[in-house]
Amino acid sequence: MPKDDLNYKFTENGIVYDFYDVFVPAENFRQPALWVWGENNDYPALGVNDITADRITPVTTFAGGTTWKQVSSGGSHTAAIKTDGSLWVWGDGGVGRLGTNDTTSRSTPVTTFAGGNNWKFVSAGGGHTLAIKTDGTLWGWGVQDSGRIGNGEQFGSVNVPVTTFAGGNNWKSAYAGNPSVAIKTDGSLWVWGSNNVAQLGINVGGGNRVTPVTTFAGGNDWKQVSSEGHVVAIKTDGSLWTWGFGTSGQLGNNAAGNRSTPVTTFAGGNNWKSVSAGDQFTSAIKTDGSLWTWGKNDNSQLGNFADTNRSTPVTTFAGGNNWKQVSGGSGFAAAIKTDGTLWTWGSTFDGRLGNNTSGFGSRNTPVTTFAGGNNWKQVSSGSRHSAAIKYVPDP
Repeated sequence: MPKDDLNYKFTENGIVYDFYDVFVPAENFRQPALWVWGENNDYPALGVNDITADRITPVTTFAGGTTWKQVSSGGSHTAAIKTDGSLWVWGDGGVGRLGTNDTTSRSTPVTTFAGGNNWKFVSAGGGHTLAIKTDGTLWGWGVQDSGRIGNGEQFGSVNVPVTTFAGGNNWKSAYAGNPSVAIKTDGSLWVWGSNNVAQLGINVGGGNRVTPVTTFAGGNDWKQVSSEGHVVAIKTDGSLWTWGFGTSGQLGNNAAGNRSTPVTTFAGGNNWKSVSAGDQFTSAIKTDGSLWTWGKNDNSQLGNFADTNRSTPVTTFAGGNNWKQVSGGSGFAAAIKTDGTLWTWGSTFDGRLGNNTSGFGSRNTPVTTFAGGNNWKQVSSGSRHSAAIKYVPDP
């Protein structure tokens, strides 16, 4: 099949990856399957048709199939888009986070109430979900607390997808964190929701914003953004900026404290390629393929063979210049190398590393998942579970 026919681009935290960006053996072309692992006892976030046991090794979802394009793991639910443009959700249905016109939990993937085959990007957060259609419109659903949907409300919830107050059809990427963040096609960066720890970056702490506003830094040169109590973003010139909650050093600016305006990390430089905000820690990849982490390290989530917080970026113990994509969760992280191998580190609780280990404990250096293989395409780490897309052989 010609390359032009392989419409398997995927987006993680605003970075668009091409099919050929990750090495995939020839025998595994064109068949992307979805795998999940981690906590499944409290909420059916894995979509495996039960909530009886956690999965400590990667398993396929109940929906099966080999047509998955992009996936996002939230606090207790998961959302994914297929290659036909349909949007699927599963897990905890409370506060309407599944967008299925009710608050019922789903242990198997179902389509959202909005339906359609025109979805191109989705981000699952703690209690809400954001998604962008192929026409560039931005949609949100779930809890409206603190204005995180951006539809002018900050109380109650919406259980069907609605457009944000900002409207427009020029949205490029979005991230359903705390706060909600998004980048338009013109390169402008927008934020909305809670500002209790100055995470909106508007030069003031406190005061929620129920509609999208630009950060204090302004500008039309933003390329990628991620959010989880603190916000991390990369500009088109390759510089990395952080703001918001910083008491664990997750801002990487050689200090421990909140910042209400964007600042560059202590490492500086204009060679940052992608970044992911985990729960009080940050992971980022430079253009040379090196992987860097900083912030909270109580569960060895920095992967640097230590357990102390770091307020400046450090390389992981695994080292190397062959990292392609990274995703930070709650106390753990997962990353894919350019050879297609998938690595995890941090807390082993609930089986969130997928390395056939559970219970209290951690791994302070990256390890491969129990599933192994060198055909992983994209990974997304949530609060206590992960989901990843992997190529399987043609039938």
